[in-house]
Amino acid sequence: MIPTEDASARKREIEEKLKQEQETLSFIRENLEKSDQLTKGMVSILSSFESRLMQLENSIIPVHKQTENLQRLQENVDKTLSCMDHVISYYHVAKDTDRIIREGPTGRLDEYLACIAKIQKAVEYFQDNNPDSPELNTVKARFEKGKELLEAEFRSLLTRYSKPVPPILILDAINIICIAGWLVEYGRNQDFMNVYFQIRSNQLDRSIKGLKDHFRKNSASSGILYSPAVQTKRKDTPTKKAPKRPGYDHDLRVKHHSDALTEKHGATTGKDDVLDIEIDSYIHCISAFVKLAQSEYALLTEIIPEHHQKKTFDSLIQEALDNLMLEGDNIVSAARRAIMRHDYSAVLTIFPILRHLKMNKSEFDATLQGTAASTKNKLPTLITSMETIGAKALEEFADSIKNDPDKEYNMPKDGTVHELTSNAILFLQQLLDFHETAGAMLASQETSSATSYTSDFNKRLLSTYICKVLGNLQLNLLSKSKVYEDSALSAIFLHNNYNYILKSLEKSELIQLVTVTQKVAERSYRELIEQQIQMYQRSWVKVTEHLTDRNMPVFQPGTKLKDKERQVIKDKFKGFNDGLEELCKIQKGWAIPDKEQRDFIRQAQKKVVSDAYRAFLQRCANISFTKNPEKYHKYRPEEVEEMIERLFDTSA
Repeated sequence: MIPTEDASARKREIEEKLKQEQETLSFIRENLEKSDQLTKGMVSILSSFESRLMQLENSIIPVHKQTENLQRLQENVDKTLSCMDHVISYYHVAKDTDRIIREGPTGRLDEYLACIAKIQKAVEYFQDNNPDSPELNTVKARFEKGKELLEAEFRSLLTRYSKPVPPILILDAINIICIAGWLVEYGRNQDFMNVYFQIRSNQLDRSIKGLKDHFRKNSASSGILYSPAVQTKRKDTPTKKAPKRPGYDHDLRVKHHSDALTEKHGATTGKDDVLDIEIDSYIHCISAFVKLAQSEYALLTEIIPEHHQKKTFDSLIQEALDNLMLEGDNIVSAARRAIMRHDYSAVLTIFPILRHLKMNKSEFDATLQGTAASTKNKLPTLITSMETIGAKALEEFADSIKNDPDKEYNMPKDGTVHELTSNAILFLQQLLDFHETAGAMLASQETSSATSYTSDFNKRLLSTYICKVLGNLQLNLLSKSKVYEDSALSAIFLHNNYNYILKSLEKSELIQLVTVTQKVAERSYRELIEQQIQMYQRSWVKVTEHLTDRNMPVFQPGTKLKDKERQVIKDKFKGFNDGLEELCKIQKGWAIPDKEQRDFIRQAQKKVVSDAYRAFLQRCANISFTKNPEKYHKYRPEEVEEMIERLFDTSA
């Protein structure tokens, strides 16, 4: 038998252990209950978070859909407006050309012919689209009047220079021919042929120099360019002020191409005008040389024996031809020096000259037929030099766009269009005026077979080049955007530049050249613009995040909130107010020059912020979290919208 004391001690020990086990079990149960409560709380938080995510998604998705629809509508509106502008222009032709047609073509043939061309296009348009319109009769009458005045000018000029030759001149000409014939046949003397080419050579050279001086003098004094070939006149000189950017305010704070050149190279408007005159003068002297040389050859055949005619003609034209080629070489040398100092716009001076030389090369070659090889090769050599230096400038320009340094002081503080972008687009727009010449210039440097030198091949080469410049520009802009410390300002900067590039391409018809090799270029730029808008919109998350349900206390109506719960609501109001004020203060000084884009971004942001703020105010409407609600509820939703409406407005 177990002693009573031992049994009693054993019993106490068991009871003690049982008590400890019961306490442990109770502790475990309490912890399990707490764990269940935490689990339920976590599930509630996750459910709330999922709900907020769904609400955010439901808010954002309609905005994105609306964005796509608005972009599509904007694109359609732009195209419609462009078509309307084109059509409306035909209705204004009669009024716009009235003064010039009435004053006639005397002294302004280029301008007059351009007006006649506009009228002719208007006639064709109304005949095809609205043959019963009174406008058709108006432009038809204007066209007939213009044609009548041109015929009168033709008659006047022909009459003025169709005067009878004085008898003495006729007799003298006959005597010259007789003397030349006698000297060859009986005098056995050929020295007279040297005398002939020397005198006529001097006369030819003086005639061309006289034309040049007359052209410069009259152009400088009256501003009228006496150009018989309207297509040779350039639309813009490289250093002239850029045209107004499409879709942008007139006060856009971007350095114009002309400003950059003036600062860098000391160019002035006066120098631009002189350059224009020099180029036009050279082009006309080339045409004059061909015509005068043809006249000299016709005269020479009546005086010089046949087997001496080619050689004499060759000697006769040398001085005038050499002077023209020397002037052309000087133009090439000036362009080469400009390229060395990275002034690539100067190469644009070569384009109108090169185009004219190539257009007149066949007539030039025919005129020089039978002359020495060294004489016939002078023009092709000049053309090759111009093509080589031009192609070099184009390639170096593309490289300069890629390698333009990211200088912090050179970045626009308000995120507007960078000088590099406006300069690059202006260069390409001016290149568009000479797209055939530029394409052939690039093709001349290709090592492929001669069969490649077709119009389509040249067009593809130029398209590839333009896409290369735009690609280099895009990479450089992306690099420059990283200079900004604020990612939202970086997004605004890229948005402005991408939008400016796209609008410029569309307005200047560069887009047609780009799509030759890049079919989706337009869509790609629109996607880039949309990406930057979304990137900018993320800057507002730190404001709207205070309006979500995160940490929002769960309460029953009429239940008094704890201090901690009241503080959470106060913090949310304060965080929203401070964030709103800070962003509006900063972003008010940023710029979006394109009014349509500016309004669109404002509206989208107003909707997102306003909707979230209204929902937050509604949740807090019946919560008593402070004795001074006006301290936290500082802004009405309408006031928040007004603050956002003043974004990107430096005048506000």
